Amino acid sequence: MNLLGEILTHNKDFVEKKEYESYQSSKFPNKHVLILSCMDTRLVELLPKAMNISNGDAKILKTAGALVSHPFGSIMRSILVGVYELEVDEIYVVGHHDCGMASVKAEQTLEKVKHRGISQETLDTLQYSGVDFNRFFRGFDSVEDSVRHSVSTIGNHPLMPDSVPVHGLVMDPETGKLNLVVDGYKK
Repeated sequence: MNLLGEILTHNKDFVEKKEYESYQSSKFPNKHVLILSCMDTRLVELLPKAMNISNGDAKILKTAGALVSHPFGSIMRSILVGVYELEVDEIYVVGHHDCGMASVKAEQTLEKVKHRGISQETLDTLQYSGVDFNRFFRGFDSVEDSVRHSVSTIGNHPLMPDSVPVHGLVMDPETGKLNLVVDGYKK
């Protein structure tokens, strides 16, 4: 059985046994927080436990490197929807040490893109259309600086109310220890 089949078989059993009942919650976060974190698999369960976040407590967005790379992209839109439509009163940007985005380089990623079957012609067309792959596939050198940048992008957004503190933290993915980078209360 392939992975999709396994997921669907498990889901059927999950629903029939009503295992979903223990996860039922409101669409509004109990703690009125939104967490932007990295999509790293080590953080899936560790991050909420380390922050004392239970099911229903927070809106959690995940993106590579906990980056807000465009002030009017989908991540920023989701954050603003959280604030204006879903009762979010505080935002936490949580990066982590040993992040895969720290090693992302456009040249290497483009080689992998080609290896997976995307033609040079397609890449050339995108580049001629204005896509800057060096910017699009840009990683970072310092997770702390990256967190500061995302905090700044969110906190200084023209649609973000001053009343919403934006905090920045960096987590150790081995222990769950959080280090404060930006205290959003001290704006």
